[in-house]
Amino acid sequence: MNTKKMAANAILIAVGAILHQLTPGLGIQSDFSLAMLFIIIVLNKDYKTALTCGIIIGVFAALTTKTPGGQLPNIVDKLITANLVYLILIPLRNKMNKLTQMALVLPIGTLISGTAFLTLLAAIVGLPAGASFGVLFASVVIPTIVINTFIGLVLFKIVEKIASTSGAYAME
Repeated sequence: MNTKKMAANAILIAVGAILHQLTPGLGIQSDFSLAMLFIIIVLNKDYKTALTCGIIIGVFAALTTKTPGGQLPNIVDKLITANLVYLILIPLRNKMNKLTQMALVLPIGTLISGTAFLTLLAAIVGLPAGASFGVLFASVVIPTIVINTFIGLVLFKIVEKIASTSGAYAME
């Protein structure tokens, strides 16, 4: 991986961490750092980058979480999500353009992440305020899927434009 890609990935991770920190949450919150993780995975085709960025974004999400006991679930959920999204993209990389890949990965990846996070949280420390899995899924995960898909596509178009002028990623 060249220096431009590493610097671009670091900036995207930092933006994801800032978005995660700024997102309001009462007990549990939406996770917009996922959009940055998916952008990185779509733009970088290698597994090592997907895995490393998944771990780093998980650690930053753990450091900035507002969910009581959400530190370990954040790290593990990002690790699971990065691996599954990478695997989903393998057969699609040469068959569809990057914007279409993002449109597919954003809702599916957010669904994977939200489900993994809530499952891990329930198993490790319990769900906040005694809420049920279904209530949290409907009130947090589903709205986050919609918002992440919209915001993620907007962010991707911005990153794509910047990347095409900076040469950080080879854009198709």
